[in-house]
Amino acid sequence: MSSTFFGLNIGQSGLYAYKAALDTTAHNIANSETNGYSKQVMGQKAGKALRVNSTYGMAGTGVSVTGIEQLRDEYYDIKFRKNNTILGEYSSKSHYMMEIENYFNEVSLEGFTTTFDSMYNSLQELANNPSSLTVRSQVINFGKSLTDYFNSLSKNLKNIQDECNFEIKNMVDRINSRAQQIASLTKQITTLEVNGGTANDLRDQRALLVDELSQIASISVTEKVVGDGIGIMSYEIKIDGQTLVDGGDFNQLMVIPREKKQNQNDIDGLYDVAWANGQKFNLASNNLSGSLNALYEIRDGNNRNNLQGTLSLVHDGMNNKVIMTDTTINAVEKLNIAETGVITIRNHNYKYSGFEVKIDDTTGKFVYEFHLEDTLMIDPEGIVASIGESINYKGIPYYLDQLNEFIRTYSKAFNDIHRTGKDLENNQGKDFFTATNKVSGREYELDSAFTSFNSQTGDFYMDIPDNVPLIGSYYFMTVENFTINSEFINDPKFLATATDVINGIDNNDIVDALIALKIDKTMFGQGEPAGFINSLVADIGIDSKKVNDSATSQENIIRSITNQRLSVSGVDIDEEAMSLVRFQNAYNLSAKVISVMDEIYERLIMYMGV
Repeated sequence: MSSTFFGLNIGQSGLYAYKAALDTTAHNIANSETNGYSKQVMGQKAGKALRVNSTYGMAGTGVSVTGIEQLRDEYYDIKFRKNNTILGEYSSKSHYMMEIENYFNEVSLEGFTTTFDSMYNSLQELANNPSSLTVRSQVINFGKSLTDYFNSLSKNLKNIQDECNFEIKNMVDRINSRAQQIASLTKQITTLEVNGGTANDLRDQRALLVDELSQIASISVTEKVVGDGIGIMSYEIKIDGQTLVDGGDFNQLMVIPREKKQNQNDIDGLYDVAWANGQKFNLASNNLSGSLNALYEIRDGNNRNNLQGTLSLVHDGMNNKVIMTDTTINAVEKLNIAETGVITIRNHNYKYSGFEVKIDDTTGKFVYEFHLEDTLMIDPEGIVASIGESINYKGIPYYLDQLNEFIRTYSKAFNDIHRTGKDLENNQGKDFFTATNKVSGREYELDSAFTSFNSQTGDFYMDIPDNVPLIGSYYFMTVENFTINSEFINDPKFLATATDVINGIDNNDIVDALIALKIDKTMFGQGEPAGFINSLVADIGIDSKKVNDSATSQENIIRSITNQRLSVSGVDIDEEAMSLVRFQNAYNLSAKVISVMDEIYERLIMYMGV
């Protein structure tokens, strides 16, 4: 037989249960605009029935609260994070590709076409009046404007590379910060849930951090029960197969400035990323993706145009010099390896302090000799080695390499013609376009018919006196140091217009030959010089549009997945308002039960007592 006051207990269970339901609903309403919050619901079931010695068998005991659960679908979490990684990559690429596109500035007055045409218009005027110093000055000034245009492009592109480099450091700091917070939250969650609690809000905070982390890099999340029903969960996050968070512990990443450049055009101090425990971290991994990978590809992408070749050892007893043959780069115009850098031999990096290039008399191909700072510990014979990474993306190094190829090829053709002419004083023509040495600031006398050259570093370095010409290959000309011979700027008489001025200073055959360069369709694979730049600008526009379209498409996909996610875990204010009324009514009815029971017990005690 049940207790006399059994009905009060049933009413009380309803009061407690629906008070908890009202609190949960209020919590949902209060967090309806909280980012990352998952709707919570109160679980309930009928209380365990009591056996009573009566004809009706067993009596119900009211309602029991089974717990407060969050509505979250792991499938949508995984789907969101994978697509968020893709969005992070395309968004970062879209931002920087638009910057690159804007810097080329082709449609403005300062663009290449306008500057290039202005120089040739002045050359055309010079052909009509070759003796005029004023017209000569115009040619030189417009030539300087052309070199300034390329100098500006170099500066702007390197600024983007510097931005990407800085952002890589920021991304690494964000990864470390998120990893620390996730590990801390995991400790709190484990402490609460091991004693039977449910840390829903802490789990939401952790999931939000994981979502943010997924935009930076591709991650995998694993959570599983440890032991047999003891309530401890194992929580692990990996990046590129390496553990970032393991329960309450986490591993940190760090950035390390490069001691050596991978590319001649790179800025100083580009960061490599490594684990703080000494493990390698591969920024070029195909499994990395996300914003971090995008920044790396924009900063270092060379469209796989890095130097590769087969090695052999120089047998001098020192084991610190190697020869590279059968190489992928056999033209000075396309050569952009750093003067001092790193050569990779069987996944081991060796620093080189200098290199020398010679042309093989038989094959006409380049033969490279590298002077290593460290002694080789393996026999390199027949091993394929490389300088820098082969990165399948058109990033800053690729565009700078293309600009270098243009100015070297065009300048060489222009200078070769100009050297065959005579200036106003019948002196042999000099280089019109030249380059400045980045250390001394001196201008090079460029050697267009070289059989060998060296990087003037390490063992190959020679201190060139100021009274001796600084002779160098076109390898030393880059968009950064591209300039006009200062002698022309100081005195326009040095500009050569004819092969012979003895028979008259109005001869202009050299000028005609220079003008013809503008429409020389054999100079580049893309045709005439302007065609090379226009083709490059078009490629940039296409690449920029491609990533912009991909970013827009991915934003739509993420928006769709987010809506699907919210359909499960999101808080619907209208639904919560209905729940509020529903639970209020249930609470009021439970209170009514207690009120009725109170009247019954009062009648029982006050009027039926002896």
